[in-house]
Amino acid sequence: MKNQIQLITYVDRVGGKNLRELRELTDHQLKGLFGGIHLLPFFHPIDGADAGFDPIDHTLVDPRLGDWSNIKDLSENLDIMSDVIVNHMSAQSKEFLDFKAKGEESEYADLFLSYKRVFPQGAQEEDLAKIYRPRPGFSFTNMKIKGEDRLIWTTFTSNQIDIDVQSPAGKLYLRRILDQLEASGVNMIRLDAAGYAIKKAGTNCFMIDETFDFIADFEAEASRRGIDVLVEIHSYYKTQIAIAEKVGYVYDFALPVLVLDLFYNRTCSRLKNWIGVRPVNTVTVLDTHDGIGIIDVASENGQLD
Repeated sequence: MKNQIQLITYVDRVGGKNLRELRELTDHQLKGLFGGIHLLPFFHPIDGADAGFDPIDHTLVDPRLGDWSNIKDLSENLDIMSDVIVNHMSAQSKEFLDFKAKGEESEYADLFLSYKRVFPQGAQEEDLAKIYRPRPGFSFTNMKIKGEDRLIWTTFTSNQIDIDVQSPAGKLYLRRILDQLEASGVNMIRLDAAGYAIKKAGTNCFMIDETFDFIADFEAEASRRGIDVLVEIHSYYKTQIAIAEKVGYVYDFALPVLVLDLFYNRTCSRLKNWIGVRPVNTVTVLDTHDGIGIIDVASENGQLD
């Protein structure tokens, strides 16, 4: 990634309707303003339950936006960052629909996480209570799999089915995505929701040791294809500092809140302190498509630390 301003946008939300029109915009009105562009999910479909973060097909550009040749074309003049949604895929994907119909006889059976996969001996109430989930409610959704009730792991919504990224099927799924991105000129990946990717009984299932192993393996696969990886993790800033020591790049999610603190409280003390300790491998950001998170600067009592 160039040390320049990067544009982050959905393809159809900045002066155009598709990738061809976005190329026209960056070649003319916005020429020379950005070193790269982060294209928020452009996979099929862009208008799912979670604004593209629930892909039915992660290797297919939504036809309303164009195709992979348009991504390649855009990459001729700009660095391109793409999201890779490693934690889940859509419940409407061909893989999950096949699993729903055939159960363990499906060729995709090992691709998805269920309650029994992680807790083969069952779990106590405290085991389930400690699982960290970014949204209220249970981490599982009861679904009919080959006519039988099964608890399927759904960290975010019931339309986002969690992937077993440690299984052969999960690894193959992610390698196919990386191959497609490499062929299309993408040279940086934002690893979406990576902190939730590994589930292990007896843990909170968020940024555990095995998660770092998974990220390291993914970064190695990406590096072999000439692709850098930006890990997207919202966490208490001291945890973020520790995470940054183990991965290639992280976001500086603490920065936007501390900039607001500077203007509101008319003191730069907290911002100055952060600049003195922030990791050097952070990508500066003042806002995101998710908004500005408070967890990144709040201490245990919820106040600015």
